[in-house]
Amino acid sequence: MDALSRGLLERPSVDGGGLREVSITAGTPSLLRAINERSVLELIHRRGPLSRAQVARVSGLSKPTVSLALSGLLDARLVREVGRSRGDRGPSALLYELNPAAGWVVGIDVGRNWVRAAIADIAGRVVARRDERARVSSARSLIGQIGSIAHRLAGEAGVEWSQVTHAALGSPGVFDPVHGYVAMAPNLPGWGRHGLVEAVREQLGTNVTFENDVNLAALAERAHGLGRNLANFAFLSVGTGIGLALVIDGQLRRGAHGAAGEIAYLPIGPADPRDPANRRRGAFEETAAAAGIVRQAKALGMRSPLSAETIFSAARRGNRTAMKVVQTEAARLALAIATITPVLDPEIVILGGGVGRNGDLLLEPIERELRQLMPFKPRVAVSALGDDAVLQGAVAIALEAARERVFARRPGRQVHEAAE
Repeated sequence: MDALSRGLLERPSVDGGGLREVSITAGTPSLLRAINERSVLELIHRRGPLSRAQVARVSGLSKPTVSLALSGLLDARLVREVGRSRGDRGPSALLYELNPAAGWVVGIDVGRNWVRAAIADIAGRVVARRDERARVSSARSLIGQIGSIAHRLAGEAGVEWSQVTHAALGSPGVFDPVHGYVAMAPNLPGWGRHGLVEAVREQLGTNVTFENDVNLAALAERAHGLGRNLANFAFLSVGTGIGLALVIDGQLRRGAHGAAGEIAYLPIGPADPRDPANRRRGAFEETAAAAGIVRQAKALGMRSPLSAETIFSAARRGNRTAMKVVQTEAARLALAIATITPVLDPEIVILGGGVGRNGDLLLEPIERELRQLMPFKPRVAVSALGDDAVLQGAVAIALEAARERVFARRPGRQVHEAAE
């Protein structure tokens, strides 16, 4: 008997003498049917397409029970017939898979320079995406852009916005669910104002999850990248800002206040961490993020216009000053990795972000510096997901939330009615 069955059939109580009793409530046919439908739906989602016989064999349910469950799921349009089996002995059998049109999700990546968004069906297939320059002049313009890009995506996919089950938005900063704003996001003007979360929800008009962008990148790495099959790893993003995401014992860790991994505030580098100007963005971010790299290059005599991208390009061409800037950046990143490693002991540190992805120039000096700093070190590698890491993570958590809602449409209603 699964946990859902036990929870509904066993109800603890206490008698007058303080002894614990357990009263057993028999499962009604509608309750048991709901449990079976949910079990079959989950199985088809994970391992489909499957035939009725295959569902029965894997689930342990009888064929008549599976047939009844499939009939209910077909009526609810949660599964669909998708051809017939081939290659087995005997007659072919109908195959069933999760109905992709049973729900839709939108994932959105909001950064200083770009807003990226994608819409996917409940099976996880991305059917449309857009990348636009971020309108960061004010929070109002950025919120309007978020709503506009999401609704246009739905139109391109031929989906009514009312069919979108869940949306997930990733941005820099720490989401405060109590006060409805995102803290510690200095690179997005006005993003920290109160009421921001509600304003975004009004624009999107659907269920919305907010998450730190680097956390989403780590979730994408766990699902599709270098973090697959690893219980402990860190994702270090270096670009316009700096952030770290932590996966420990297979779980994303946010900390007591959602600020785990905000290493921008580590007191690393020449910047004074007590200076109010540095406290806003963090001493380490002021030193090692893109703007800090540009400041150092200018101090060493490189001529404008400069950006982190042009500095790394110059280093590849053999510019000695640019190479010196890159070596200094690698040393600072190695110091940050050496700071977190004895505490977290990650199997791998994955580098991402516009700066972090320059592995051809950064990896060797980082590893050399780590050998000098500590007796043990994690493997350091560059993410292969590129600019899509945050967006993939946003789609992934939107799908997780949407599937829970969609899968509960019919089975959940029956469980609720039967338990009353």
